[in-house]
Amino acid sequence: MIVPFDSSSPVPPFEQVRSGLATRINDRSLAVGTKLPTVRQLAADLGIAPNTVARAYRELEEAGLIETRGRAGSFVAASGDQSRRRAQQAAAEYAKTTRKLGLDDAEALAIVRAALDEGKS
Repeated sequence: MIVPFDSSSPVPPFEQVRSGLATRINDRSLAVGTKLPTVRQLAADLGIAPNTVARAYRELEEAGLIETRGRAGSFVAASGDQSRRRAQQAAAEYAKTTRKLGLDDAEALAIVRAALDEGKS
């Protein structure tokens, strides 16, 4: 299966699909250029609505992790590597800002953890 899915999970189905694919793209177990299943195919494989998969694909495309090439389908984008670099740049900028504000590492990390936890809701 291309992504793990648990119908009894409290995590919304689109988020399970989105995060599952994002994880596989970021850890490179889905290589750049890999063709993804069609929305209908993945929905059928997972037993969920096509609109759910379409939403996950849209969010992945907005994040630059996949690209859709019309009738040719959806593919892992080369810009996925750029996403990681952008995150690293943002982290470096955040570290610089927290140092200027006089925050210690523990407090800076606590703020990041709180922001990440907030994003899960």
